[in-house]
Amino acid sequence: MKNISSTMVTTVLLCFLLSACREEVYIPKPRGYAAVDLPVKEYTSFSKDSYPYQFDYPVYGTVEKDSLFFDKETENPWWINIDFKTLGGKVFISYKEITSQTSLSKLLEDSYQLSYYHTKKADYINDPVFHTENNVHGVFYNVGGNSASAFQFYATDSVKHFLRGALYFDVAPNADSLQPVNDFLIEDIEQMVKSLKWTK
Repeated sequence: MKNISSTMVTTVLLCFLLSACREEVYIPKPRGYAAVDLPVKEYTSFSKDSYPYQFDYPVYGTVEKDSLFFDKETENPWWINIDFKTLGGKVFISYKEITSQTSLSKLLEDSYQLSYYHTKKADYINDPVFHTENNVHGVFYNVGGNSASAFQFYATDSVKHFLRGALYFDVAPNADSLQPVNDFLIEDIEQMVKSLKWTK
């Protein structure tokens, strides 16, 4: 009886020892994203005598002449970018005057094609129409998912002026990590459009 008891105790201890030697299984933690410090909203005016438009933009953005078209100064003298350096984003703004050579229908088609190009990576695209009291109307394109540009718009008076904007980031598109900054900057872009005026 004593032998059976000691054999049983030895067996139980041996089982505990063997189970304690088992390799530990690691479960990966879900991916996290760095916190982003969002600035306080405040606006200033972009207004230059030579430009056919003016609007309010955030003070934490820097207006720059579009460097891609310096060699085409006469063709695109009013193209600018608003660089949000601390947020890693940039709004590219292009302007065209509506003429018989550059018709409104052609500009609308080009804008549509550029915006819907991103549907390849998009989960959805919303395109609500807007009208402001400054004789500005157009369409916002809000693109969901991992598209390169989550927010684009065009604005026009349908007679002379056509302005297009698109928000891009200098990182690989990731809807989850960019969502807080997208939401923050979309409000600013809406303010830019709401305050947009034609000056010529």
